[in-house]
Amino acid sequence: MRPSAARRKLARVLVLLRREYGRRTWRPGGSAVGELVATILSQNTSAGNASAGFRRLWRRFRSWSAVADAPVGEIERCIRISGLSRIKAPRIRKVLRAVRAAGGGRRVSLAPLRDRPDEEAYRWLLGFDGVGPKTAACVLMFGFGRPLFPVDTHILRIAVRLHVVPAGTAAETAQELLTALIAPADRYEMHVLLIGHGRRTCRARGPRCEFCPLRRLCPHGRRVMRARRAAQSSSSSSSSSSSSSSSRSGRSNRRGRSSPPRRARPSPSRS
Repeated sequence: MRPSAARRKLARVLVLLRREYGRRTWRPGGSAVGELVATILSQNTSAGNASAGFRRLWRRFRSWSAVADAPVGEIERCIRISGLSRIKAPRIRKVLRAVRAAGGGRRVSLAPLRDRPDEEAYRWLLGFDGVGPKTAACVLMFGFGRPLFPVDTHILRIAVRLHVVPAGTAAETAQELLTALIAPADRYEMHVLLIGHGRRTCRARGPRCEFCPLRRLCPHGRRVMRARRAAQSSSSSSSSSSSSSSSRSGRSNRRGRSSPPRRARPSPSRS
């Protein structure tokens, strides 16, 4: 799809998602470091499990410096519910220590990023082991309100189904493509609405295309709906044929029972 056509389609997608779910405006959340940890925890797990792991970690330590100084095993126990805890625990501790060292070793803080341009801040975050494009963009968007556009599995799936990005596109490449196609002022809202839509309707398995506000824009959705209608039609035809056959068989059997063959009368004896 040409960039101009993709840009128009995405603008229409935003209008339809706003109509379906309401508008979303950016609100300052917790610390940017908290966003960094939360995004690492969200990798390859559900939002509920990631949030549960984050809450347990914070209740146990109450500061990111304490997490940075904690034994990996203790961090792992706190975040086990988030999945892949043996990978995420050392990754979290390592990145927290690296952030603290980059800030002079006193405290774990990303506050200096406020004064850096978007691209510079983004590249600085990518310099930490375990921080990829999605994580860096999430920290800057949610932590500082920067107009970046993180792409997760939900957004990538929807973009591919809409034919806005080609099938097989890597998330990192899709993030670059979609960022260029979405107006900076719309990126936060589009991100949040697409993720919600992916969880609620445009699921990886069993997408609820019949309820999708984007179905007229979605080639994948139209194909799914055609296949479902064809399956229903085939099933109805088979059911009708089977019912008709059973009805005929039943009528035949009833006739057989109501009119049993007559037995021949014995001939009268002539003796």
